[in-house]
Amino acid sequence: MSTLAVHPAPMTRQLGLLLQWQFRRMSQFLPLLVVVQILLAVTTVLGYGLLVGTPPPEQALYLATGASTVTLVMVGLVMTPQLVAQARTEGSLDWMRTLPVPRPVFLGADLALWTLIALPGMVLGVVAGVLKFHVDLSISPWLPVAALVVSLTSACVGYAIACLLPPQLAQLVSQVLVFVVLLFSPVSYPASRLPDWLATVHQWLPIQPMAEAMRASLVSDTFTMPLRSTIVLGVWCVAGIAAATWSLRRRA
Repeated sequence: MSTLAVHPAPMTRQLGLLLQWQFRRMSQFLPLLVVVQILLAVTTVLGYGLLVGTPPPEQALYLATGASTVTLVMVGLVMTPQLVAQARTEGSLDWMRTLPVPRPVFLGADLALWTLIALPGMVLGVVAGVLKFHVDLSISPWLPVAALVVSLTSACVGYAIACLLPPQLAQLVSQVLVFVVLLFSPVSYPASRLPDWLATVHQWLPIQPMAEAMRASLVSDTFTMPLRSTIVLGVWCVAGIAAATWSLRRRA
């Protein structure tokens, strides 16, 4: 009597199928999410423009490039925890975990989705900044890598927050992070404007290195990525991936 061997699909196919399923599951409000991110990026530029008027050249570069970082970070640290917490509450996340798919593939599909949601806002935010503040960009070939690392790191940290904390607490933390990123993080202004203690804290958090990576990639002839910031961002990226993967396995 012969038996049929069941071979799992290749990981690339599993990733594609999971990403397709996520797009279909979110098809009703996915366009709205993209529109919200675009509005966030553009209104960040316009809003700061109203506050500062006509800024000096260096500050104009901070404002013009900060919107792209804000968009990527907001999707990862704010939108991801909210949507994952909602999926936990409604039970769809638990159902997805019953599928015979490796956890890294499952995580990769979600991270790819968040990155695709953030890309339009990131691009249009840069365009709005250039038009509003009349700055000249010198785009580095490392820009795609920088944007991917920033998106990956913030989404993994947000994913871990959503999986490790109770859903209500995860959503509350994401709301607090909105104010932290927009007002109290050196994204659209230099770290020297912060109180000394807060500037020291940001040296160990990922938000400042994320902003520095995007600035150095968009205006490479003016800004550089410090080695220390590269190391901090790399550590947070690896730690975020590990924490998100572990959190999925822990509740499997």
